[in-house]
Amino acid sequence: MLNRQQRKLKRTSRLISVLTKYGFKDIVSRIGRPASDKITLSDEGNTSNTLYERMRMALEELGPFFVKIGQAFSSREDILPLKMIEELQKLQDRVEVQELNLEAILESQLGMRSSEVFQSIDHQPIAAASIAQVYRAVFKDGSPVVLKVKRPGIQSIIEDDLLLMKDLAKIIHTYFEFAQDLNLHKAIAAFEKSLLAELSLLQEKDHIQKLAFNFRHNSCTYVPKVYEELCSNELLCMEFIEGVKVTDITGLRNYRLVPEIIADQGLQLFLSQILDYGFFHADPHAGNILVKPDGKIVFIDLGAMGTIYPSDKELLENFVIHFIAKRPKKLVETIKNMAIEIKIQDDRKLEYEIQEILDFVHNSALDKIDVGFILKKFRVIFTDNKIEMPEYFYLLVRGISLIESVGRKINPEMNLVKSVEPHVKKILKKRLSPTYLLNKGVKRAEEIGEYIDILPREITSVLLKTREGSLSVNTEIKNLPQTNKILERAANNIILTLILCTHIIATAILWGAGVGPLLGSIPVLGLIGILLSLVILVVLSLRLLRKSK
Repeated sequence: MLNRQQRKLKRTSRLISVLTKYGFKDIVSRIGRPASDKITLSDEGNTSNTLYERMRMALEELGPFFVKIGQAFSSREDILPLKMIEELQKLQDRVEVQELNLEAILESQLGMRSSEVFQSIDHQPIAAASIAQVYRAVFKDGSPVVLKVKRPGIQSIIEDDLLLMKDLAKIIHTYFEFAQDLNLHKAIAAFEKSLLAELSLLQEKDHIQKLAFNFRHNSCTYVPKVYEELCSNELLCMEFIEGVKVTDITGLRNYRLVPEIIADQGLQLFLSQILDYGFFHADPHAGNILVKPDGKIVFIDLGAMGTIYPSDKELLENFVIHFIAKRPKKLVETIKNMAIEIKIQDDRKLEYEIQEILDFVHNSALDKIDVGFILKKFRVIFTDNKIEMPEYFYLLVRGISLIESVGRKINPEMNLVKSVEPHVKKILKKRLSPTYLLNKGVKRAEEIGEYIDILPREITSVLLKTREGSLSVNTEIKNLPQTNKILERAANNIILTLILCTHIIATAILWGAGVGPLLGSIPVLGLIGILLSLVILVVLSLRLLRKSK
């Protein structure tokens, strides 16, 4: 068994060997030299392959995890040149099947002989990935299952490869001028988090169970049953799914299914994962989507999932609503609220660029709308304005690109933008519900309460400074009478807004409780409350319009 230092030496030797092989001798020769000694990469002296081709080939040589990170970066046009992106998109998984002693692994994980649980196990894997291999087996009662078994020693291999990635990123950032503005460390940290999550088969079990709970009432999808007592961090046992790959049009027709309907249902399910639950498949390529003979769609390989937190989910909903409603100014505001980092040079220019995208979407025939093109335009805008979005956003962009590509293989006329509209209606309906308004009102009331709680302390601080003679006020007010009127009007508007919020909360409570006489199934007091709220809203709107004029 190699110790940590020996593994590091072996890792460095491997890195130098591969870099030298693919013509990056300049990098190798400068390892350890001062950071001021920069390198400019070029294709000079390497006429057989371009720079980015050699980069891709080096990643493939370094192994499956470097292929994985290359694939992850292939959607990051916000930090990488377009030509590099195009080359990274050619990366293909090349994973060799490893012969495993399944009986020994099962016995060590289950604490019993495999023959006590299984009637038979097929030792030829039906799928092989970089982290695990998948096998068919049959329970004693004849039920078919699949066993996902982690490759032995994969933990240390991944740890070594992650360290090697970080070494390589450090070299690139230290010696290359083009890398100074790239946030490689943060991007690799996000990839490391995702990869380490995939290592835990217990986490994948939790993902499967969460997805099953979310879609328990949906008749269009099916989530495989997990046999929890036969699962560990190294082993996952679940129900075997009889079905065909979603892009197998012949197979779908043999099941007497309509491919176009299946394509639409698959897209709707993926959008529901995002917009209804904020928990979505991070890698929805065709191989990870099966269709059962009854037409139910099954998402498999749930190791990598994207999670959108509630506050981010509401912002994403705003983004979708404003996109469909064609509101460029609101889209800019939403992007600012969503972004982790942003350096917009010209808001008006950004609005015009987004307006161009919206015009393209709304003026093009449904079968002419290319989602990949739309996403690419947004990526260019984000790059130009140095907009860094949350981690989930990049998983989302990749997922949408994959699912749209899968759908178009089945139904070339499928339109993602049109498919989003029912979800927008559902979001708007939810936001007009008494429960949502009540929760929103309570949240706003809590925020107001926090400000009220802070206000006495702030006033006390001002009074103390006044008493000590240390308060300094530097103001120059022109047109004082007009300023007083503006402040008085603003105060009145704030009071009206508070009354409206309180009224909405009270109305929502009355409506939900069903208090008082009923008009059919509608509470009369609740209806009166809604009408009064509308009157206050109209008055407030007229006051604000008059102010703007």
